[in-house]
Amino acid sequence: MAEKITVPIVRERKGGERLAMVTAYDTPGALIADAAGVDIILVGDSLANNVLGFDNTLQVDIDVMVHHTAAVSRAKPNALVVGDMPWMSYHVSREATVLNAGRLIREGGAEAVKLEGGRKRVPVIEAIIDAEIPVMGHLGLTPQSVHTMGGYKVQGKLGSAAKELIADAVALVDAGVFSIVLEGIPDVLAGIVTKEVPVSTIGIGAGVHTDGQVLVFHDLLGLNTGHVAKFVRRYADLYGIAVEAMQQYVDDVRKGAFPSDDESYHMSSTAAGELLGG
Repeated sequence: MAEKITVPIVRERKGGERLAMVTAYDTPGALIADAAGVDIILVGDSLANNVLGFDNTLQVDIDVMVHHTAAVSRAKPNALVVGDMPWMSYHVSREATVLNAGRLIREGGAEAVKLEGGRKRVPVIEAIIDAEIPVMGHLGLTPQSVHTMGGYKVQGKLGSAAKELIADAVALVDAGVFSIVLEGIPDVLAGIVTKEVPVSTIGIGAGVHTDGQVLVFHDLLGLNTGHVAKFVRRYADLYGIAVEAMQQYVDDVRKGAFPSDDESYHMSSTAAGELLGG
């Protein structure tokens, strides 16, 4: 049986075997990810885009995240389960932040939480960690800041912005995070941050010089039909396979080819005769 991945193990993997993280939003997705040997399952607020049909991640609240995190944790994966803290779940007060993080753990079954932002998030990160809840940071392109950033744009391209991001990463580590997601930043900057911090960095659109990578479940399996980001590698076309299979089902139903005799339940000829009045 595969080893259960824990927060200390993620810490120990710094500079060692790279960490593979994917998002998952339900029990079947978690089972698939775990069977593939994924190290970390992120129940991301990206479920808003990929499962619920919204244009951005701002439309999901803590109730939705707890619901989906619980569905993932019920798969009992060996992978570490990280619950994403949605927009406005950690922006109001330290007390509300800790209570919301606690819900992801107690009700959702998560083993850690993730939140976006740099130095200004240090007070709430410290409060969560004081409650014995591990925290994963998230810097660079932070989707909850889509309106402030003016869209989903690569961050840290200028020297000043890059230095700010490095300072943010150091501050998050000082606050106690066990890992940092680096999203949508130049590969050189991601490499510098990875060397500067003693915790594992996990990249998405951040090049190869990180301690691990994360992709969205629906992106890497080809279940999304919209825009595909530059950093996404599709490992399958499950959307096309699923449509073809369902088209065959529709055709069989219309031709009367489904269900077959073998796919139907039968009674004895005597009982059938009595029922039909024979």
